[in-house]
Amino acid sequence: MAKQIYFEDVEAGYEIGPLEKDPTTQQLVKYAGASGDFYQIHYDKDFALANKLPGVILHGALKNAFLGHLMTDFAGEHGWLRKLAVQYRGMDVPGVKLQCKGKVVRKYVENGDHLVDCEIWIENAKGEKKYTTEIVVNDFKMLDAKKGE
Repeated sequence: MAKQIYFEDVEAGYEIGPLEKDPTTQQLVKYAGASGDFYQIHYDKDFALANKLPGVILHGALKNAFLGHLMTDFAGEHGWLRKLAVQYRGMDVPGVKLQCKGKVVRKYVENGDHLVDCEIWIENAKGEKKYTTEIVVNDFKMLDAKKGE
C-alpha cells in the first residue's frame, strides 16, 4: 500500500500516478460479465470490424474504473473519492498499455472539508490523451495531518 497522502502534502501541479494498465481481451469478457455490457464490439472481433472499428475496443466504463483506481490509490485509505466525471474522447484496444495520470489543480477548505480538485486522464502508448476528465471534477476529502481528521 502506498504512503498516505495528506492535505498538506499536495499543491496545485502535484502529479498523480502513473498507474499502468494492460487490458486484455480476457479482461473485456470478464468485465462484460460483471457489468452486464455484452455489446459485441467489446469481445467479438468480426462484429467490431464489420462496424468499422479497428477490432474489439475497451468498454468506456472500464476505463472509467481505471481512473477510479488511480484516484482511490491517490486518496489512500483515509481519503475518499467524492466525485468522478469523465468524457469519452477516443477508443482503445486490448493489448496496448495505458497510463492513468493526473495532477492537482486546486486545493481548498469548504464547510470544514479539505478538498482537492484534480484533472486526470488516460494516455495510450503514443502519449495521446484518449480519455479525460473535465478540467476540475475530482474532489477528495484529505486528512488534515495537523488536526488528525
